[in-house]
Amino acid sequence: MRKIISSSYYNYSAQYDAFPYQHEAFLELKDKSYSAIFHEQGLGKTKIAIDLLLYWLQYKDIDTVLIVTKKTLVQNWYNEFGVHTHLRPKIMDSNKGSNFYILNSPAKVIITNFETISGEKDRLKLFLESRNVAIVIDESTKIKNPESKLTQDFFELAPLFKIKNIMTGTPVANRPYDIWAQIYFLDQGKSLGTNFEEFKKNTDLSNDLSLSKTKQKIFEESVASIFKKIKDFSVRETKNSSIVSLPSKVYVNVVVPFEKLQEEMYEQIRNDMEIELTHGDTMVLDESSTTIKRLLRLVQVASNPKLIDDKYLGLSAKETALDELLNDILQKSEKAIVWSIFTGNIDSLCAKYKKYNAVKITGKMSVADRNKSIEAFKNGDAQILFATPQSAKEGLTLTVANNAIFYERGFNLDDYLQAQDRIHRISQKKECYIYNLMIDNSIDRWIDMLLKAKQNAAHLAQGDIGISEYNSIADYSFADIVKGILKID
Repeated sequence: MRKIISSSYYNYSAQYDAFPYQHEAFLELKDKSYSAIFHEQGLGKTKIAIDLLLYWLQYKDIDTVLIVTKKTLVQNWYNEFGVHTHLRPKIMDSNKGSNFYILNSPAKVIITNFETISGEKDRLKLFLESRNVAIVIDESTKIKNPESKLTQDFFELAPLFKIKNIMTGTPVANRPYDIWAQIYFLDQGKSLGTNFEEFKKNTDLSNDLSLSKTKQKIFEESVASIFKKIKDFSVRETKNSSIVSLPSKVYVNVVVPFEKLQEEMYEQIRNDMEIELTHGDTMVLDESSTTIKRLLRLVQVASNPKLIDDKYLGLSAKETALDELLNDILQKSEKAIVWSIFTGNIDSLCAKYKKYNAVKITGKMSVADRNKSIEAFKNGDAQILFATPQSAKEGLTLTVANNAIFYERGFNLDDYLQAQDRIHRISQKKECYIYNLMIDNSIDRWIDMLLKAKQNAAHLAQGDIGISEYNSIADYSFADIVKGILKID
C-alpha cells in the first residue's frame, strides 16, 4: 500500500477547553510514545484522548489516528468528535468493501471496534507499514486476557503503531493481574515483565490467601508495586482527588429475609452444590467457568426463583423490597436505574412497571432499540430504566437519575463499578444512592465481601491507596465466608 500524502487543510483546534485536571493529563502524556489514561469513570477521559490525538496530528508527524472501542460505543465516539473537534472521522466495521476505501483514503481519524481489528488484521498491517499511525484503545480491559485470540492480534500489531494510548477507568477490572496484558500492549513487558504466569502467581487474589501470612505479604507487595512501575507513562485521578466537585455517593445495603418457598428451593440447590463442589475433604472454590455456573444458580434463586423454575408460584423477597424502594424514589419525583445480571429479570420487571413508562436495555436488543430506551429515559417520561451491566455499563451518561439499584450482583468488579457510575459523573447535581438488594444468610453476603476485597486490591494496584491503608482494610476471609454460606466445614 503506497504512502498517501494529503495536502488538504485540517483544523486541529479543539472547540472547548479542557478542565484543568484534563489539561494536566494532556501535558503529562502528549509527547510520550505510549501512555495510559486511567482516570476513574465519569471524569472525562474521552476529552483528554481527543486533545492528545489533535496534538499528535498537528505536531507529531502522525498521518492517522485509529480509535478502537466496543461496538456499542462507536457512535458515542463519533458524536464526541462533533462536539469537541472540527474533524469528521471515518467508521470501519464489518463491511470489508467500505473498509478498503477508508484504508486507502487520507482519513485523519478512523473509529472502529475490537472485532474489526482482528478481522482486518492482515490489511491493517499493510496500512500501518505505509503510514505513521497512532492508536487509542478505549475500554482497554477488553484485551485483559493475554491468551485470547483478540489480545494476541493486538500484541502482533502493537510494534507497528508510532504512538499508543490505552484508556479505562477500571484497569483492574476484576483481579490485579488484569492490568498485565494492557500494559504489555504498550511496552512489550518493559515495566511488568514478559511472563504473565509469573506476574499472575504473585498478584492473584486467591481463595487460599487467608491461610498464609507469607502469601499475603507477597501478594500485597507485588500489587503495591504495579502502579510504581507504570506511573511514568500513566495518569490516574479519582473522584476522591478533589479535582472535581461531585455530589456524594451513598451506599445502602437493603437486607431482607428469604420468602419461605424461596428459602426451600435455595436449601435444595445448596445441598446439591455441597456435593458438587466438595472433593474428598477439599472444597473447590475457584473462578473456573464450571464453578461460577454452579454458584450462579444460588445467585439466581436468591434473586428470582422463576429464573430456574418457571412454574414457581411464590414471590422473591427482593421483588417486595424493590416495590417499596421504587415507590419511595418515585414519590420524590426522582428517576432510578435497576441493574440485574439476568435478562429474564429485566424483561419481567420492565413489564411489571410499565405504568411508570419503564424502559430496558439488554444485550438482546438492537442498538437502535437501546438508543430509544436511553432517549426515553434521559429526555422522555420514562421514570425507571432496567438494564444489564454488560449492555449498558460503559459510555453512557445517565445523570438524569440519582438512584442505582442492584437487584443482584455477580462476581465481576468491573460490572459493579462501571454500572453505578453511569449516574455518578460530571453533570450530576444530586446526591447519588447505590442500593444493593441482598437476601440475608445467602450467597449475596459472600458476593458483597468478595467485591469489597477485589475493590481494595484494585485500589492498591492503581495507586489509589498505599500499602499501609490497604493493610488496615484488607480482609481475606471471603473464602471462609462462602464455606459458611454453603454450610461446608
